[in-house]
Amino acid sequence: MPRWLWAGEASRDRPNIVLIMADDMGFSDIGCYGGEIQTPNLDRLAKEGVRFTQFYNNAKCSPTRASLMTGLHYQQVGAGASIKMENCVTIAEVLKAAGYRTLMVGKWHHGDIPVERGFDRHFGLTDGCCNYFNPGKRRPGEKEPGRKKPVRRWAIDDKVFLPYTPEDKDFYTTDAFTDHALAYLDQYGQEDRPFFLYAAYTAPHYPLHAWPEDIARYRGKYMVGWDAIRQQRFERMVKMGLIERRWSMSLRDPEVPRWEEVEDKEAWDLKMAVYAAMIDRMDQNIGRILTKIRELGKEDNTLVLFLSDNGGCAEFVHTTPDIPPGPMESYRTVDRPWANASNTPFRKYKSWDHEGGIATPLIACWPRAVEPGQITHQVGHLIDIMATCADVAGAEYPSSFGGNQVLPLEGKSLLPILQGKTREGHKELFWQYRNTYAVRQGKWKLLGVDTNPWELYDMEADRTELHDLADEHPEKVKELAALYGAWAKRCGAKPKPWEKKRKKADKMSALHPM
Repeated sequence: MPRWLWAGEASRDRPNIVLIMADDMGFSDIGCYGGEIQTPNLDRLAKEGVRFTQFYNNAKCSPTRASLMTGLHYQQVGAGASIKMENCVTIAEVLKAAGYRTLMVGKWHHGDIPVERGFDRHFGLTDGCCNYFNPGKRRPGEKEPGRKKPVRRWAIDDKVFLPYTPEDKDFYTTDAFTDHALAYLDQYGQEDRPFFLYAAYTAPHYPLHAWPEDIARYRGKYMVGWDAIRQQRFERMVKMGLIERRWSMSLRDPEVPRWEEVEDKEAWDLKMAVYAAMIDRMDQNIGRILTKIRELGKEDNTLVLFLSDNGGCAEFVHTTPDIPPGPMESYRTVDRPWANASNTPFRKYKSWDHEGGIATPLIACWPRAVEPGQITHQVGHLIDIMATCADVAGAEYPSSFGGNQVLPLEGKSLLPILQGKTREGHKELFWQYRNTYAVRQGKWKLLGVDTNPWELYDMEADRTELHDLADEHPEKVKELAALYGAWAKRCGAKPKPWEKKRKKADKMSALHPM
């Protein structure tokens, strides 16, 4: 049992846990990770807690959420809006069995619904994304909501909506999720037991929707262009101690033009202004949750964790090409040029196992137990969140649940890191999403895309993955490739396909990124 729990006082001294996840947010978007977007509440959490510089997700929405909730690799349990997780327990099920009140708002993205997987209450999206102002049918007197799919599934506790059409014409998902979180805290926050609140925001996942007053704060700020924004973020991150200057910033994506060559600069400025406004509004709402916890007198013994499900998104989805981003009737994405900036200093995006796809901020704040103002470079992965929650709660991870066998936990507790210690980390970490594959072992990262040859990077000297060392260290490539194959077989992941013959011209570099 953790050292802060004493016999007869466990209920009083076990921490509340608040887990907050952003959606499709890049590594450098928020202020405390080098961004220019105003995020004072997250910045305060960082100042009062610890920032992780080498924390990882699974590069994609549902795979990340499956691992986050279970402490297992998503290939072991299943992932997808119509797929029910198997062979596992969720954090909510583990904590509920230990006496916690379990609450959730926001995006779920699994086939079952939250109240079927250990949550006492839930309000939110159980699908992948939706219209922020109206996720359902057109309301009288309003324009048709912009959408990608005609129906998005929602749930309010055990009631499923196909679709959910809010009556409130001032509805906005980020605000509504928080409204329900505050109502839950008002109702359950003073119980004689701790609570677990999972707030999974959809921001800043497309579509680009934001309140006009939030957009106005950023209009014109991005007229300097993505090249300047990337450089400014890089410099701030170096100054903060989050990255090393010797890691050269990756070059602009070859599919992205120089800002000087762009003709419709104001339109591009608007896209990023709306994206920034969405993150700004999320931070405002995080502030509302933190204020409520403070008002309840629970701040000192509440562990708050914040992270993103994957890197910035380069997908191009414009179902309303003639309607600018921002209002309900539009449906637009921020697109590759700005996603490239969001993931500064790294290469690639959501859905890739390059650092730009899998590196996430992680902020942990717990006034009672975590020294303020820390930065840690220890490596972690979101499979560690389950183990961490169970550890701090004094909860047991079971071998069976509900009559079904549960796979052994893959993650390891982050508690030693939160306490300022050095933990025994993972010998290896593994990734696979679609046709991208990766292994991290100490300073080495093996990276593969489709049938292209494996690449090898030294994460200590070159975390931006610009210098492929596979030719210089063929034995390390062979070793890590074998480890990947064994992991894929054990966990049901996709094996890397047959490779093309390796040629020097095929080598990945800053000048020839995929």
